[in-house]
Amino acid sequence: MSERMNDSVIAIAERVRRGEVTALAIAEATLAKIDAQNAELNAFITVARDEVLAQARAIDDKRARGEALGPLAGVPVALKDALATRGVRTTCGSKMLDRWVPPYDATVVAKLRAADALLPGKTNMDEFAMGSSNESSAYGPAKNPHDRARIPGGSSGGSAVAVAAAMTPAALGSDTGGSIRQPAALSGTFGLKPTYGRVSRFGLVAFASSLDQIGPFASDVRGAARVLSVIAGKDERDMTSLDAPAADFEAACEKSVRGLRLGVPEEYFAKGLDPEIEASVRAAIARLEADGCVVKKVHLAHTKHAVATYYVLATAEASSNLARFDGVRYGLRVEGPGPSPRGALRTMYGATRDAGFGLEVKRRILLGTFVLSAGYYDAYYLKAQKVRTLIRRDFDDAFGEVDAIVCPTSPSPAFRLGEKTSDPLAMYLSDVYTLPASLAGLPAASVPCAPTRDGLPVGLQIVAPALREDTVLSLASAWEDLRSRPDADVGPRA
Repeated sequence: MSERMNDSVIAIAERVRRGEVTALAIAEATLAKIDAQNAELNAFITVARDEVLAQARAIDDKRARGEALGPLAGVPVALKDALATRGVRTTCGSKMLDRWVPPYDATVVAKLRAADALLPGKTNMDEFAMGSSNESSAYGPAKNPHDRARIPGGSSGGSAVAVAAAMTPAALGSDTGGSIRQPAALSGTFGLKPTYGRVSRFGLVAFASSLDQIGPFASDVRGAARVLSVIAGKDERDMTSLDAPAADFEAACEKSVRGLRLGVPEEYFAKGLDPEIEASVRAAIARLEADGCVVKKVHLAHTKHAVATYYVLATAEASSNLARFDGVRYGLRVEGPGPSPRGALRTMYGATRDAGFGLEVKRRILLGTFVLSAGYYDAYYLKAQKVRTLIRRDFDDAFGEVDAIVCPTSPSPAFRLGEKTSDPLAMYLSDVYTLPASLAGLPAASVPCAPTRDGLPVGLQIVAPALREDTVLSLASAWEDLRSRPDADVGPRA
């Protein structure tokens, strides 16, 4: 079975449906892969061994009874540990939730179960999704399979590693400011952030509610399209989910992109971009143009304000969302003595949050509380909301001229573990190219292009208008096919 673990999502589902392989055999092979690599790569926080074997047996029994199987039958899908999973520990990468076992499934998890997917475990992540390197996890960082001395990207680093290392052919992550696209780029896999509201957030532990969005990683674009088809849709339990008709995402992967108008924003090729990444991305754009796309320059003038805008808005929302972790209702509780019942309660609050939250989470709570405080709300939070509108208008103007925007996903390749932990600003700048699409709520993806001379992955980012995931998938699939051709000239290689 080991060779089949390199199969795509669609190939595995078809083999299970035809009875060429059992779901149990796939589950066992998946667990063997995880066992062989996880001690070194640290992609999974929790392996749901008994649960995934039971799921596999149920799928095989279903097929034996002659019942129709779901579109993800027997496909292993790893889950970022911010997604509530019934009966399986969900930590959010934090000591605060180290022992929390949800009594319910997130909507996306329930949809995966209904589609007969296999759910082998929960993947490593930056604590409460706050980070760009996976180094703020309370369970230690995940490691980049291309160079284990380097970070895999964050916050959904474990999910990216699970796919990049072929532990699973697909995984779910969440993207607040780039936390699917950036680790996909740095780990060398495909990752898609859907339009805000396209996928229900019910059951996702919230970081910044106006930005968080769940999306898939996959070993190929078509596999991600099938996973998106399963998890997308309106959910009455999430008031921000959109009641919008979904395109045929798999069919979009077969659509020609000849004549598609591609915008190249000059602001994304400015000072600070690694020369090898620029060369790789420009080569990819040139190859798409040679294949029939129309390339033109566009301007996203307010991109330069995206980092500051994001870290005001996201930390403000985080300080509010994380107020619920107080040691009273669920999660960690650290008792503290006090001179009175009221004093004891206040001490317990402080002791619990001090012990439960890591440094990065504390930093963002403090910043968010500051920008929401009296005297600073108008100066920071309201001003950031206005700049967010300007960023969104930049995209609206650009999409009046082009069908999609293409640019780098990350300004640099994966950096070494510990390289930026003492410099939060340098870490925050890792998401400079992914933040604008998040602030505008737009669908965006990262697809691999030619690696650096050292063999480190590089990502080509594709951004499309709201609800045009089909455009993202068409272009990503076309590029994937171009790059796979033996005679393809796609830029520098290792």
